[in-house]
Amino acid sequence: MLLKEYRICMPLTVDEYKIGQLYMISKHSHEQSDRGEGVEVVQNEPFEDPHHGNGQFTEKRVYLNSKLPSWARAVVPKIFYVTEKAWNYYPYTITGKSCSFLPKFSIHIETKYEDNKGSNDRIFDNEAKDLEREVCFIDIACDEIPERYYKESEDPKHFKSEKTGRGQLREGWRDSHQPIMCSYKLVTVKFEVWGLQTRVEQFVHKVVRDILLIGHRQAFAWVDEWYDMTMDDVREYEKNMHEQTNIKVCNQHSSTVDDIESHAQTST
Repeated sequence: MLLKEYRICMPLTVDEYKIGQLYMISKHSHEQSDRGEGVEVVQNEPFEDPHHGNGQFTEKRVYLNSKLPSWARAVVPKIFYVTEKAWNYYPYTITGKSCSFLPKFSIHIETKYEDNKGSNDRIFDNEAKDLEREVCFIDIACDEIPERYYKESEDPKHFKSEKTGRGQLREGWRDSHQPIMCSYKLVTVKFEVWGLQTRVEQFVHKVVRDILLIGHRQAFAWVDEWYDMTMDDVREYEKNMHEQTNIKVCNQHSSTVDDIESHAQTST
């Protein structure tokens, strides 16, 4: 098991980001889905928890065979997907990722949002007070992203919002920018296979870090697109994006997924 805590600051408030994160996830999923790979939304509906209250439950299938390194593609089926289940009780969310083909593999993410610059060292005391972990700050303006994902229009050093006046962030922006909020993410990766555990867990954390950096950059760079939306507006946008994304992803897989799942259950 490899546990890390990520802290990603944004030039937004927690209330603003409630809309922004829903918009970003839907648009990002749609952009990253093509030719049978990407994100299929299986379920997205209101959910009530006795402890956390009202929230939203989402189940997705993430098809990503071509994005795997060669050593991983050699041991997984040609059509390979990760099941993601998320419970959004904003400003607290829980996300779990698993794969029926790899029963010893899992990712667990707990997220909390606060209006500060990542200064709360006790935010996960209830969840992981005594667990050793590395704390990783992710800077949406100054950290490098993989070259293939770079867009100048989504670079917070260059982008400036017309609706909020925020942007063109410079090194050290987190020390003085107002407003500012932080996404705190406690990420646990498990791959309990002797000989591969360390390599796979480190690789997955690198992928998670890149996704967090890219997604939070996009959420801010797209702020003028979602800033005036209500919750009803963004839920309608989310619904439309899910339908369009499923069409892009599902046509290639609809006739084979059930057979593959059945085979995986038989083999395990």
